[in-house]
Amino acid sequence: MSSRARRITATLGGLVAACVTLTSAFAGSAAATPMDGVPNGITSITLTRSSADMRRIAEYWSPARLKQAMDNVPASPGMKNDGSPASASPTSAATPGSATAGTATAAAASATGESAATAMAVETDAATGKKNSAPVVKPTLPKKRAAISGNSPVTVGKVFFRIGAKDYWCSASSVASSNRNLVATAGHCAYDAKTGSQAEYWIFIPGYDKGNTPYGIYIGHSLNLHEDFVGRGDYDYDYAFVTVHDGFRWKPGKTSGSYEMESVGSLEDNVGGQGLATNRGAGLSALAFGYPAAPHPDGSRPYNGQQLKSCRGLTIKVKAPTRLVEQGVALACPFTNGASGGPWLIFYDNKNSVGYLNGVNSFAWDVNTDRKYDRISSPYFIASTYAVYHWAATQQAPRS
Repeated sequence: MSSRARRITATLGGLVAACVTLTSAFAGSAAATPMDGVPNGITSITLTRSSADMRRIAEYWSPARLKQAMDNVPASPGMKNDGSPASASPTSAATPGSATAGTATAAAASATGESAATAMAVETDAATGKKNSAPVVKPTLPKKRAAISGNSPVTVGKVFFRIGAKDYWCSASSVASSNRNLVATAGHCAYDAKTGSQAEYWIFIPGYDKGNTPYGIYIGHSLNLHEDFVGRGDYDYDYAFVTVHDGFRWKPGKTSGSYEMESVGSLEDNVGGQGLATNRGAGLSALAFGYPAAPHPDGSRPYNGQQLKSCRGLTIKVKAPTRLVEQGVALACPFTNGASGGPWLIFYDNKNSVGYLNGVNSFAWDVNTDRKYDRISSPYFIASTYAVYHWAATQQAPRS
């Protein structure tokens, strides 16, 4: 994406606390300070450095505040509250250009319910027919099998955070990693590229349903993003991998009305983690998950943001004329604002509720210009996506 063509979707204000340190390998970021060991192309933002930081964040998201946030906190700061890109009016949201879907060879495996591990053993790219040598991360199951129920993945949940003077929430998912504490979401659910402000007080609640936190609360340790999203606001890289601490849950304290933190262990032990696949082309059967909440441009409100929703379809490759996203993949889906950051899973295993992360909800589009969103899009996951993931997977938050 050319530098003069880059624009940002939303305006977010405010400063971040001095206790949050930004480190980056990107020299063009005004707030960045080079840090030894961070690979080129990756920005890593440290959120917590001590148990005192963790306590401060946990106390900020008290049971009372979380209850209030369920209804009053706006969703998805990277887009307008009505879900449309801030640079386009709701009635004339840009329509992605002509799309050419690849062959649906890989989709057949998902449609027949073939297991994720078996399906990903196929070494041929669905779109090009060429051998695919991109690294593959296999999904993992929770240590407690009781955590798997139905076809809804408990890896998916909500993230709550603060940018400037406002609290927000997005959707996200646990991802399999060596540190067993990794979350994938949209870049704009972790960083405001327009103001150069990173999220703080960042937490993840997997399996979120109507305000419940059945698998614990996980405090962010480090945000890891592609440098072009941080430094240039390039939404072709609108994804983030966030390392989290071991989780906790609130339990009643010894005195009336008080609460105490109770450790629940690592994220992956409790809910498992989705796999990861890059460079898979288009024409894939994908399941997109998220917590849509905002109304459509016409004012209708089919979602309330309290329950996990999904869309299934074949991905198509698009080039969007807005220049916010020059290359991406799209999926027919009526999601609205609030679903941002939710995972796109391919080769989904219905029995175990796991698949391979191949995208995240980034934009909603009104393709038919009927004032209702009918398409969502994601950055196309490539080798640099895996590089950000791999770096994040090596970050180890101190064990509680």
